[in-house]
Order: sequence, then C-alpha cells, then structure tokens
Amino acid sequence: MMDESKFDVNLKLLALRIPRELCKIATRLLNGYLLDKPRVKPITEDPTSEKNRYMILSENVQNPDLSDIPSQELDELKKLCEIEVVPYSLTLGYSYWPADHILKQILPPGVEVPSSFETIVNLNPSGHVAHLNIHDELLPFKNVIAKVIYDKNYPRIKTVVNKVGMITNEFRVPKFQILAGESNMVTEVKQYGATFKLDYSLVYWNSRLEHEHIRLVSLFQPGEIVCDMFAGIGPFAIPAAQKGCLVNANDLNPDSVRYLKINAKINKVDDCVFAYNMDARKFISELMAVPVCENNLESDDSMIKACDSCSIKIIEDVKAEDTKLGVEEKEAAGNDVKNGQEGMQNPSRNVDGSIVASKRHPDCSTEENGNDHNGHKKKGNTNKRMKGSDLPKAKAWEHVDHVIMNLPASALQFLDAFRGAISRKCWKGPLPLVHCYCFIRANETNEMIISEAESALKAEIKDPVFHRVRDVAPNKTMFCLSFRLPEACFIEDVPGSTSGL
Repeated sequence: MMDESKFDVNLKLLALRIPRELCKIATRLLNGYLLDKPRVKPITEDPTSEKNRYMILSENVQNPDLSDIPSQELDELKKLCEIEVVPYSLTLGYSYWPADHILKQILPPGVEVPSSFETIVNLNPSGHVAHLNIHDELLPFKNVIAKVIYDKNYPRIKTVVNKVGMITNEFRVPKFQILAGESNMVTEVKQYGATFKLDYSLVYWNSRLEHEHIRLVSLFQPGEIVCDMFAGIGPFAIPAAQKGCLVNANDLNPDSVRYLKINAKINKVDDCVFAYNMDARKFISELMAVPVCENNLESDDSMIKACDSCSIKIIEDVKAEDTKLGVEEKEAAGNDVKNGQEGMQNPSRNVDGSIVASKRHPDCSTEENGNDHNGHKKKGNTNKRMKGSDLPKAKAWEHVDHVIMNLPASALQFLDAFRGAISRKCWKGPLPLVHCYCFIRANETNEMIISEAESALKAEIKDPVFHRVRDVAPNKTMFCLSFRLPEACFIEDVPGSTSGL
C-alpha cells in the first residue's frame, strides 16, 4: 500500500482576522499579498467566530508586523477595522497534488512519467474507462500508477486498464488487464452527435480517430451508397447514415456487429445501416455479385440471411419503433450474428428488393435541391438527413460510391477482393472511391504503399491521395490512401446473368 502521508507539505503561514463584511474590500487592498495556490481559497472561516474570516497571507509574508506589505495598503485597511495577525497552518496532502507530481516522486529518476491515456468517457453514471499503455520499464509500478490515475480522476474515471501484449487475435481486439476500479467495461461514448455503446473488452475502439471519422464522412453526400468492410461498432457507418447515406457495414467480430446494430438503433439509423458478419473478401464478393436470375426469389432471400437476419429484424423494428433499448439489446444478443458465414452462400441477392424496398415505396427519392421527383418544391428543412424511406433504390452490383477499409495493419492485402468483382455490363456510374487505411514506417515511402496496393489489385492506380491521420509510434504513421477503383477491376461478362438487370 502506498503511504499517502509522505506527500504532505506543511506550510506555516500568517493570516489576518477580518470582519466578514470587509473581506471584499480587504481582498482588493491586499491584492498580490494573499495566498495564491491552485484550488486553495485564501479566505476561510474563523474557527472562533462566525462574524470574522481568516485572510491567508502569501508565503512571502513572513513577518508578524506585516512589514512585507506596503504601509499604504495597511493604513487603508486599518481605517476600516482593527487588524489582528494570527498564525495559520496549511497542509497540502495527497489529494491536493496532481497525478504527475505524485508519480514523479514515486517512479525512479529519469523514467518517463505517464502523462496521457485514452479515456473512454461514459455518458451514464456506471463508469468510464482509462486505457493505459505502460512501457515495460514501468510495469513493476503499474498498480501504483493505476491507483494514482484512478484517485486523481474519480468519478470521471471508474476503471483503469492496461493493454497486455501484442494484438494477435483475428478480431484485432487488445487484451486488457484491469488495474484499478470496477471490472465493468461496458460503456457509452459520444462523438460528432452520435452515441456508441460498446464493451471495451470485446470490441475495438479508438477515441483518437474521432477527427478522422468526421473528415472522411464529410466527403460523403446524402443518398450515396457506402460499403464499410471493417466497420467495427460503426464509427464511420453511423455518422454516414446520419448524413443520409445507405451503408452496408461488415465486420468479422460478431460482438462488433452486435453493437453496430444496437448503435444503429440508438441513433435511429437502423433503416439505413445493414450489418454483415463475415470475412471482408467474402463480403465484397457476395455484395458485388450479380444475381443469376432476377426472378430467383430464393437467391434474393439469401441476402436477408447474409445480413445476419438484418432485414427481418429491421421489419420488426419498423412495426415496433417504440421498443425500449433493453429489449432491442436482448433481441440483438439472441440473433447474435451466428449465421454470418452461411448467410451469403448464394452470391445472388438483391439489396434493394429484399431489404431496402421492404421499408419504402420503390418510387421514393429525394433530390439534393429539395425538390421531389415531380419537380415540386418540398416543404420543411431540406438539410435534414435522408431517411431509409427516402433513399434511392440500391443494388450493390450496380453502384457503390465509397468503400471504407479501416484496418491499417492489413487493409492493403484485402484489395485483391476487388479483382474481377464488378460486372461492367451491370455497373452504373463511376467506380467507387476506395479509402484504404495503412501504416507507413520511417523507412517506407508513399510509392511503396501504392506499389503494394497495385500489386493486390493487379491494376494501376491513378491520382492517389494520401491523408496523414496520426502518428502511432515514433517511426510509424497512419495514413488514408484514397483512389478511384481502377477499371481493370471490371469483368466484361457475367455468365448466366439476364439482360434485365
């Protein structure tokens, strides 16, 4: 146990006993000569009389005759009342000093004192999480570091965790050791007007990417179709849907998909977000595949399964929009994406026919200028996000506007999923913009990254744009590589497809 008393600093000071009604005037006269310490008030109660107050003098005033204070100020004060000087003792203890002051006294000389940590701030009173990355040299002191962080930030922080080892699991979720506080790691965070519920021990979350989420989504336009290959709990998908985009969001981690669906419901965009649980390559392959026959209803029904019972659940939500979130979470857990892999076994499915159209009239659309499809001016605020019922009909094999690949450790390798994935015959409009996140180390160049991407695509990338996201280590930086998917990714013919698509 840490002995908190060793941080005590005892100050021997002087104070003036002043009638309480004169404190305001005395404060003005004694400006610069009163105690000036953060979080310590220089005026305190007189323990002997309710009519008086103690005015604590600065450490620089040491003489009881007050010769350290200019006589002019003292004379002004003496005209108002009789001045009585009394000794005053003040102890600044463990609770007073900030964390860095305490840690500098605890840790060995020369080591870097932990000065920052990621905070997962909970909107509810159940708790917040502080995520530390303690260096190896400080691991022997991890418990005392956690205690200080906990003590100095409670109740804003109720759980302190430290990442253990490297990320090795297929879901890219760090392992954490709880060092202080509660063991509950279920929390809620709020970013750019969206609320995200998550279990920090089961899913990936990085609060430092908030500005990047905002930046990328700002590039999207209402009504666009977005494909998020590594969606997590929805940091891109949810705000994109709030902006009026239709989002096909996939993640391999079933817990991430479960919270993605919960978050879509919390943010009232479950009519615009369709969640999938499968390998990202399979997701792209199945999403872009053209149905063998437009009238093949069984193939269209397979899309519902592919969405992890998504459309069935969405239809139920429409019929019971007033269902409480607690019930929603139970339903989501009950349907917990267990059939994600089997859901897209048949590559033929119709996103519009089986999911989107189930919630809107097929003729519904919203023009960007605020006019309806007949050219008449629409009433109301045209800047409001487009609801799922207002979105244009969407067939993923016909058009996608943006593809998000936020798995910087290996996203470049997944670009091979687009080779020959898109039918030239069925595609409408320009090919999608791909936003692929990656790490670039100090000994690597942009050209090397482009070469790796082109090798995966087996096609030349034109006009690539690199955006620097953040430094993740002294010699390692996260970037977003954006480019238009090359036409070499087209396939010229889809055997067995009908001309009616």
